[in-house]
Amino acid sequence: MSGDEAAFAALTDAISRAAGLSLDAYKDKCLRRRIAVRMRACGVHSYGEYQALLARTPSEYEHLKDAITINVTRFFRNAETWQRLAADHLPALLSRVPGTIRVWSAGCSSGEEAYGIALLVAEAATAAGDTRGLERVFVEATDIDRRSLERATEAVYRPDALAETPPALRERYFERQGEDWRVAAGVRRRVRVRRHELGREPAPGTFHLIVCRNVVIYFERPIQERLFLSFAEALLPEGLLVLGKVETLFGPARERLQLLDPRERIYRRPA
Repeated sequence: MSGDEAAFAALTDAISRAAGLSLDAYKDKCLRRRIAVRMRACGVHSYGEYQALLARTPSEYEHLKDAITINVTRFFRNAETWQRLAADHLPALLSRVPGTIRVWSAGCSSGEEAYGIALLVAEAATAAGDTRGLERVFVEATDIDRRSLERATEAVYRPDALAETPPALRERYFERQGEDWRVAAGVRRRVRVRRHELGREPAPGTFHLIVCRNVVIYFERPIQERLFLSFAEALLPEGLLVLGKVETLFGPARERLQLLDPRERIYRRPA
């Protein structure tokens, strides 16, 4: 092991112990790149120097955690996926499930995906003549990033976060707050935001729909396989899994799930 590799291993071990992050789950290149962001911000040039700075300044751990778990999202990002869900899969799911549709937004970032799913289910229910609307859905929104969870709880978004939101949905499910938009109280009540570490903790229940888009790609392959299997086991019979367009299901989970839509990466657990 070279000196640089040894210093990096020592640094990540110290971070894992002090910050409670399972850094061995992350791809090496991704981890190095995000640690480098904080090193530049702090004006240090080696892993050893940064480890010493962390020991002197424990508050830097919070900035580092934010850098490692950083997320970028907006409502209805990759609109084709949401259109396909709304047109084909949510109506079928609602017709099969008489009660509440349980959804897990895994790696929810700042909440756009979780709230978006809630209102899409409500719209599909209303279109099917179900007067319960939002009462038909409950979403577990989980992430590890402290700042993202705070934003998801506040549920206040800048206009650009709603750039792909149909105007009718914006008017029906959001309220103006100055120049920004806040998710309406009725939607917020159907979403529970909480901390959950995908690489370490089991699924927080069983679900009819799991959405985990553009999250798994940041993990090493053994962790990816474990996460996919966890999703498959957490799905109720005929439940759906939605991945990002650049993500492909592999490992034992492939034997458990049926690919419904290759383009949109939508899978189903057979009955």
